[in-house]
Amino acid sequence: MPDTVPADRVTHSDLANAVRVLAMDAVEQAKSGHPGLPMGAADIATVLFTKFLKYDATDPTWPDRDRFVLSAGHGSMLLYALLHLTGVKGMTIDELKRFRQLDSKTPGHPENFMTPGVETTTGPLGQGIATAVGMALAERMLNAQYGDNLVDHRTYVLASDGDLMEGISQEAIALAGHLKLNRLIVLFDDNGISIDGPLSITDSVDQVKRFQAAGWQAVRVDGHDPKAIGRAIARAQKSDKPTLIACKTVIGFGAPKRAGTSKAHGEPLGAEELTGAKAALGWTHAPFEIPEAIKAAWAKAGKKGRRHSRAWKERLKALPAENRAEFERRIKGVRPKGLDEAVTGLKKRLFAEPQNVATRKASEIALEVITEAVPELVLGSADLTPSNNTKTKNLTAISPGQYAGRYIHYGIREHGMAAAMNGIALHGGLIPAGATFLVFADYARPAMRIAALAGVPAVYVMTHDSIGLGEDGPTHQPVEQLASLRSMPNMRVFRPADAVETAECWQLALERTDGPTLLALTRQNLPQVRKEAVGNFSAPGAYELSPAEGKAQATIFASGSEVEIALAAQKILAEQGFPARVVSVPSLELFLAQPEKVRAKVIGDAKIKVAVEAAVRFGWDAVIGSDGIFVGMSSFGASAPYKDLYKHFGITAEAVAEKILRTHNL
Repeated sequence: MPDTVPADRVTHSDLANAVRVLAMDAVEQAKSGHPGLPMGAADIATVLFTKFLKYDATDPTWPDRDRFVLSAGHGSMLLYALLHLTGVKGMTIDELKRFRQLDSKTPGHPENFMTPGVETTTGPLGQGIATAVGMALAERMLNAQYGDNLVDHRTYVLASDGDLMEGISQEAIALAGHLKLNRLIVLFDDNGISIDGPLSITDSVDQVKRFQAAGWQAVRVDGHDPKAIGRAIARAQKSDKPTLIACKTVIGFGAPKRAGTSKAHGEPLGAEELTGAKAALGWTHAPFEIPEAIKAAWAKAGKKGRRHSRAWKERLKALPAENRAEFERRIKGVRPKGLDEAVTGLKKRLFAEPQNVATRKASEIALEVITEAVPELVLGSADLTPSNNTKTKNLTAISPGQYAGRYIHYGIREHGMAAAMNGIALHGGLIPAGATFLVFADYARPAMRIAALAGVPAVYVMTHDSIGLGEDGPTHQPVEQLASLRSMPNMRVFRPADAVETAECWQLALERTDGPTLLALTRQNLPQVRKEAVGNFSAPGAYELSPAEGKAQATIFASGSEVEIALAAQKILAEQGFPARVVSVPSLELFLAQPEKVRAKVIGDAKIKVAVEAAVRFGWDAVIGSDGIFVGMSSFGASAPYKDLYKHFGITAEAVAEKILRTHNL
C-alpha cells in the first residue's frame, strides 16, 4: 500500500493484518511464542479497539476507561501489537523486536507491572476472565457510589478455549451471571484448537448453552466478519446481562499449511510459512514495517477516547473539593488517615477490657471500627460468613442489580473469589478482603499467586487455622498451608496471637499497597496476651512478648494460638528456676525480611531455641537453626475436640518445658 493513501481509506483488513504481521514477526525473531491466536483473533480485536473501546492511548490509566483483559495470555503479541499501534507511550517497535527478552516490556505473557496498558497479569488460563469479573463488579459498586458522571465503563475480555475449560471459569461466569454484571462482555476466540490438537479430542461442551445456563446472553458470530462482530458487540452493550460472543475463527489465519491446526498455536511459523502467510494476506513490507497510512489510522483509533477522558476530567474537576479529593484518594490507593487512629483507639479499649476470644472474633471486633475508617474496604466470604466473621453490622450485601453494599457473598467459589478480588483491587477505588478456611487456600492458590506476582493488595481472611478447629478432622485442619504460603514470594502471612495483634495485623494488611496479605485466624478462644504498649509491635514480624527473669537460657518462639502455650511453658520453667523468654512471631517471613541487626536482637543469644506452632516445621529453621527444638506437627491431624488433639500431638506447655530441660541437661 503506498504511503500516500490517506488514513481514512485504510480498510479493516489493513488494520487487522498489521496486528497479525507484527505478531508473526516478533514471534519469529524471538524464536518463541504463540502466533496462532493473534493471527486468528486480529479481526475481533481490531473491531473492538477501533469501533467500541472507550480508551485513550495517551492516558492508559484514565480511571473511567473501558478495561480490556487478554485472558488468553499466551497470545500476548496481540495485545503488544495493539498497544504499539494505538500509541501507548513506551510501547515502541524496538520493544516488539525484543519480545520475550530480558527486561523488555513485551514478556512472554502479559504482566501488569511491566507493560503500560496491560490491565492484569494473565497467562495461567482462566485467571483473566475471572479477574475481569472482579473488575466489572468493582465498576458497578463504584458506580452505585459515584454515579455515571465518574464511573461508567465496560470490561471486555478476549478468552480462549483453554480459559473456558479451566474450572475457575465456571466459578467466575456463575457469579457474574447471578449478579447480572451486564457491563462485562467476553469475546470467545472459538478456534476449536488446543495444543494437543482439535478440541474435539477432549471437549464437547456447547459454550453458548453453558453461558446461557449461567445467566448470560450468548451468541455465535463469524470471527472474521467485522460487521457481524460489531453488531454483536453493539447488542451486548445494551443487554441487561453479561454477554458471551463466541467468535468462530481460524487459528493462524493466513498461514498456508498451519492455519486451523495445533501447529499454529505455540511455536514460530518458520521462514517459509511466514513468507506464505504474508503473501496470502497481501502484505509485502519488510519485517516490523507498517505503512504510514495504517500507522496513522491506528494512531487515530488510539486517540478516539481522548474526548471522553477530557470530558471526564472536567466533570471530576467540577465536583466539590472534598468529594473530588476523596475519589482521587481512593483511585490512587492512598489509605485514609483515620485508619491508624481507629486501630489505636481499639487497642486502648482492649487494654482496658481484655478480650478472651478466637482471633476470628477478634477480627470481627477490629472490622467494626476499621470498616468505618476505611470506606473503600469491601469484605466477602466463600459461603462461610458466620464462620469467618467478616460481615459487620454496618455492611450490607450486594445482590443482583443492587451494588451499593460493601459485602460480597461469593458462594462456594474460593478460586473465583480470589481472582475476582484481584480484579476489584486492580480496578482501583476499592480494597477487597475475602474469606474462607485456611485449608481451602489450596483451592484459591493460583489466583493468590497472581496477586503476589502482580503486587495486588488483596487481603485474605482465613480462619480455622490449625488442628485447633477440632472435630472436623484432618481434611479441614491445615498443617502445611502456613509453610507453603510463607514460601510464596511477596505473600505476607500473619498469624496473630490475640485481639491486640489481630487489630495490628489488620492495620498492616490495609496499609500495604504492593502485594497481598493473609490473616490466619483461630476458631478456638485465646486469652489476650498483650499488655498496654505504644506502637504496632507486629510490624517487624516478631517481638519479645515476655522477657526472662534474669539472663535467658532459652527462647521460645511461637505464633498464633501457640503463644499461649509458650507463655505457659515459660511459667513452668520459671518455677523450676530456669529463665526463658517468649517471642511472638505474627509473621515469620516478614520477620526474616528484617535487617540482620533487628533479627539478631529479637532472636537473642540464648543457647536453646524452640519454635511452637501447630503446623509443620518447614521454615522455622531460619530462626531456631537446624538443631533447634520444634514442637508442632509432622503429620496430618485427626478428628477430636481440639484440647484432646493438642495433647495427642504433644503440643503442650508441659511438652515444651520438658524438651527444653532435657536439652539443657544433655
